[in-house]
Amino acid sequence: MVGLDQVDMLRFNVKCDPEKAVELRERYDQTVFPGYHMNKKHWNTVVANRELNDRALEELVLHSYSLIFESLPTKVKQEIQAG
Repeated sequence: MVGLDQVDMLRFNVKCDPEKAVELRERYDQTVFPGYHMNKKHWNTVVANRELNDRALEELVLHSYSLIFESLPTKVKQEIQAG
């Protein structure tokens, strides 16, 4: 989730399993924060400030997508996969 009104550095929210969310916040304390306006147990706000490289940011997005996709009803998953 990305805000469209950003004027400075890119920030986005990603879903994360709770243990990984805390680990990332502790390890990257200038980049990963509790999810802004989100359930802070499951969501992180990530600032694209170059502390994490592009591949690491992509992995966070893919992990988030996977968690959200797996929580969807089977019918919705099938519709998405059908394209």
